[in-house]
Amino acid sequence: MKPTLLILAAGMGSRYGGLKQIDAVGPHGEAIIDYSIYDAIRAGFGKVVFVIREELEAAFRERFDDKLAGKIEVAYAYQAVNTPIEGVDHLPERQKPWGTAHAVLVAEHVIDEPFAVINADDYYGISAFAKMADFLRTQAAPDHYSMVGYVLAKTISDHGSVSRGVAQMDDNHYLTEVVERHKVRREADGRIYFTDEVGTDVAVADEALVSMNYWGFHPAIFEELRKQFIEFARNHADNPKAEFYIPLVANR
Repeated sequence: MKPTLLILAAGMGSRYGGLKQIDAVGPHGEAIIDYSIYDAIRAGFGKVVFVIREELEAAFRERFDDKLAGKIEVAYAYQAVNTPIEGVDHLPERQKPWGTAHAVLVAEHVIDEPFAVINADDYYGISAFAKMADFLRTQAAPDHYSMVGYVLAKTISDHGSVSRGVAQMDDNHYLTEVVERHKVRREADGRIYFTDEVGTDVAVADEALVSMNYWGFHPAIFEELRKQFIEFARNHADNPKAEFYIPLVANR
C-alpha cells in the first residue's frame, strides 16, 4: 500500500495578509506546496490529503483537482476553529484552530494507511520525501513513528524570526523530545537565539537538530491523538490561545 501525504494548509495567514498556501513562488507560478506534491509523487506516495478551512475548498479544487488527476489521489479534510472531535462534549470559544495535532486528527476519516504530515508553506526537498516514503512502507507501526530532522542554521530566515521544534535524540538516533521554540533568529553577534516563555533570549547551537513539522505515522496514531486531545481540551478550557501541537503528542 502506498503511503499518504497529509498537508496542513488551514493556517489563517493573518500576518501574511493573503492565501500563502498557494501563492506563487516559482518561475511558472508554482507554490511551495506544488514542489512538495511533485516530490511526493516521485517518492511513491499514493494519495494527498489537504487539511484546509472549508471556505478554501473551491480555490484548492480549482488549483489541484484537474492538475493531479491520474497522478495521485486527492482528498480533503476541514479544520475549523472548533471542529468537533468525538469524545469532547464542549469546546470553549476560540479565534484560531487548536493546532497541528488537532489538524491531523480531523483527517482521520480519509486516512487508513501509514502517512506523512507536512506544512503547506515549508520546502522539504526530494531526499526527505524519499526517506519518509521508505520508512512508511517498511517500518511504520503503531509504536514506531518518525520525524525528518534539519540542521537549525539551514532553516532560519534572513527576513524575520521563525518557530522551530528543537529536537533531542539518544545514541541510537531515537527521538526523545521536541520542544517548540518561538522567535528563532540570528542576531548581530552571529549567534542564533529563541525567546522563551518569560521573554528571555536563549542561545541555541547552529547545528541543533530541529523539526519543520515533517512527521511519519501509522494510522493507529489517531486513537492516541483523540485521547490526548480530550485531555488537552479539558485542561485548557480557560485558555483560548492554547495549541495542541504534534510534538506534545510525540513527547508522550
